[in-house]
Amino acid sequence: MEAAGLRLRALGLCRGNRGAFPAAHGGGGGRLHPRRPRPAGAFCSLATTGNGAAAAAGPVGSGAEVARAKRMLHVVLVSPLIPGNTGSIARTCAASAVGLHLVGVRYVVVKIHDSWDEFRDYFMKQDGEKRLLAFTKRGTSIHSDFSYKPGDWLVFGSETKGLPQSALEDCSREGLGGGTIRIPMVETYVRCLNLSVSVGVALYEAARQLNYEQLHYQPELPEEAQGLFPAEDIYA
Repeated sequence: MEAAGLRLRALGLCRGNRGAFPAAHGGGGGRLHPRRPRPAGAFCSLATTGNGAAAAAGPVGSGAEVARAKRMLHVVLVSPLIPGNTGSIARTCAASAVGLHLVGVRYVVVKIHDSWDEFRDYFMKQDGEKRLLAFTKRGTSIHSDFSYKPGDWLVFGSETKGLPQSALEDCSREGLGGGTIRIPMVETYVRCLNLSVSVGVALYEAARQLNYEQLHYQPELPEEAQGLFPAEDIYA
């Protein structure tokens, strides 16, 4: 269990206030594969409070912290419903060294916010140039035509309901948001793209326009997490 906990810490899938992650569909606990040392990368470590409980303020020395310091990109998921999608998005964010925020869920990836209003208050307190960008199929700009900037926060809604009206309004409000964005698709046979696919498409287009600058800042992997990752992709 300790090894598994360290692996979650290093990946930035940290538990806040001793909460637990939801079980994957299909049940059963998978075995940990033997781990071999690998070079240090942009992974998250766990900050703790004085009583030893996991802190929700965000990891220290992590890729997410560097993204904040360098005013790069953030991904915000509002009330995501499917654990598999959230897990895939977390992996995409780890691979692209950006911050991930969850709004309206119990489980912490980087930072948890109980409601949109709470998240908005948190966002407004952040230093530096920043703006909220809402991704919705009714957006006014196409994702590849839009010009992204360091400090952009990419906001996505739930798989079934999309973004709440308050979030859409805030993302279009002068001084707070940068507008609404859509990813083109044919709606004849499908209602929308998969959430994790949408995040990947949008995030990597934004990162491409910013010359993948966030990938240049990769803090060292915490010493206690060394050896917990395979030297090669075991899922390849």
